Amino acid sequence: MYDHAACESWRAGTAGGLKSIGSGKLSAKEKSIIDRCTAQVYHEYIRKMYQGKTPTLQDFYAELLRQPESEARDVALAIELFTEGSLNTFAKPTNVDTNSRILCYDIRDLGKQLLPVGMLVVLDSVFNRVIRNRKLGKNTYIYIDEIYLLFQHEYSANFLFTLWKRVRKYGACATGITQNLDDLLQSHTARTMLANSEFLVMLNQAATDRAELARLLNISDTQLSYITNVDFGHGLLKCGSAIVPFSDNFPRDTELYKLMTTKPSETAN
Repeated sequence: MYDHAACESWRAGTAGGLKSIGSGKLSAKEKSIIDRCTAQVYHEYIRKMYQGKTPTLQDFYAELLRQPESEARDVALAIELFTEGSLNTFAKPTNVDTNSRILCYDIRDLGKQLLPVGMLVVLDSVFNRVIRNRKLGKNTYIYIDEIYLLFQHEYSANFLFTLWKRVRKYGACATGITQNLDDLLQSHTARTMLANSEFLVMLNQAATDRAELARLLNISDTQLSYITNVDFGHGLLKCGSAIVPFSDNFPRDTELYKLMTTKPSETAN
């Protein structure tokens, strides 16, 4: 029995992580070694019907060292910092209950070196959860705050792009949130995702961002006025091919508003 989705996700994450921490591209030999070691690391876990210890990057590292090829040792050396070294945060079993109904991944404190690998690990975990929920007949809702960060690295951007296209078929809905639209629109991958998204909410935008959105989404000058120097709660909705202005004057004297507001002046004790 072979879980193609789980192993394929591991391979993609491992290969992407290696590319992001090394120079150049993986050779054909290195790809073959990664493929072989991935299958071997997962073999016993799958044979036991996913019971027992889940394979980790440290297991993958140990399997690399057991291979006869010199290329395997090169790959092992490339990931040693992230498996046995000071950046081994994602190489060990998690101490978080990943079976919880709601999970929150916080990548804010990841350092510059660990961030590319960390984003791949998080996206891989999200995708595996989507796959598992699909088998259980459950829907999955994914919310990515400050999504522009994931497009600052090629491999996390490509992984997210693939996930964005596939998860709907797996009964999942992905939502990206950002205030840094200018940074987001500099990525061709992000622009493609925006153009192909069925539902968008646009609030007040800077002049440069408005111009880019107008070109990307074919927004008229009249419609742009609804995201130009407007107050909170005003903007445009894009649903399919329709673009509709909205105004949401949510009452501020309610408990629900107090729970939702993100203004520091309104959340201070």
